[in-house]
Amino acid sequence: MKLTESNRLDLTNLNIEKAYETQKEVKFLIENKYYALALNRVYYSMFYIISALAIKNEFSTSNHYQLIGWFNKNFVKEGRINRRIGKMVYKAYEQRAKSDYNVLQKYNQEDAMEGLNNLNEVLQAVIKLIEN
Repeated sequence: MKLTESNRLDLTNLNIEKAYETQKEVKFLIENKYYALALNRVYYSMFYIISALAIKNEFSTSNHYQLIGWFNKNFVKEGRINRRIGKMVYKAYEQRAKSDYNVLQKYNQEDAMEGLNNLNEVLQAVIKLIEN
């Protein structure tokens, strides 16, 4: 089923809202010393904002790695966004996977704060792409 322009706009906006809600969760989790979970939410906030960009650009996938690949191909490699942003997204993806699947992986406040700072930068950069 092909989305109408109105449906696409609504879904884009819902994903943007979800990204910013999740950013608030990250701050709460860091304050309460849940660092691994905070990094999980860092990644998901990035996932939601990149999903918003994808929906706006009529790209659809439920596969996280495919979404990151699409983002890198169409925005990072094309020079439409700073390469650092692409690296931040990939790092968040890796940290989320390690914290979810490797019981020996531990993160600290410094890791979580770096993740939050990266998230803030990713949100700011991707929202500019969505608005243009």
